[in-house]
Amino acid sequence: MMEVKNIISFLAENKGAFKVHCGRGSIDTFKPLRLFLQDRALFKAWQEEQTQKNFQRKYILSLIYWRKDEWIFAGIYESLDVKETPDGPARYRYTTELVDVATDLIGKLIIGFKKDFRASYLCLENYIDDLEVLEITRDVCKTIFPGYDNVNVSWQELSGLIETDAWKTALANQKGVYLISDSVNGKKYVGSAYGENMILGRWRDYIANGNGGNVELKNIDFKYIKENFRYSILEIFKNTTDDDTILARETWWKEVLMTREFGYNKN
Repeated sequence: MMEVKNIISFLAENKGAFKVHCGRGSIDTFKPLRLFLQDRALFKAWQEEQTQKNFQRKYILSLIYWRKDEWIFAGIYESLDVKETPDGPARYRYTTELVDVATDLIGKLIIGFKKDFRASYLCLENYIDDLEVLEITRDVCKTIFPGYDNVNVSWQELSGLIETDAWKTALANQKGVYLISDSVNGKKYVGSAYGENMILGRWRDYIANGNGGNVELKNIDFKYIKENFRYSILEIFKNTTDDDTILARETWWKEVLMTREFGYNKN
């Protein structure tokens, strides 16, 4: 497989002057991706606000989390200045400028990088041989909805994806039966979305408070939910489907998966 340094030679030539920024939100995983797709200036501003002096090198290689082990190339920036800010969570504000190198690949180059550690600010020379070219798309990457049968996301992933246009469009007009899974103990919760809420409204409730008003889930710490719960869709129905049909299917799935006996369903 081709390495990124072979198509962007500037990286290899200046590797000792680079910090790699692996951009993903600490709580909202997809925040930098949303900002980038909305307006690159918003992503730039987000990147320039830092809690530590993370860019103490001349250049920044900006990568944005796309999927597991996949990152979108968001450009090469030059770090011009940094100032300490007296107030707010971002203690340092950088001044950066986009470098005119590989700008035609911004948002189109998908980089393979197996990152199984937490550090997000890396010295390029230590990882340059690990950055692989997976794909160069014709158009700038967009957040896509994977299809109802393929939804299987963590709370953190859902919190970022649910307000993207693709996911809102897909979930806003669909009734359905969904599954919440605890990745630690394997317990499951079957729920349904009908009436005015649809799946979008129902899942927004889970993002807001973790429990969506469900009795058993209220007993679980929100932080635990954020770290360990996953969401998938069992069945979807048109928004004209009678609510009783949805409730009957919810009951059927509870019985099949035995979520009353061994899961988080109370009734």
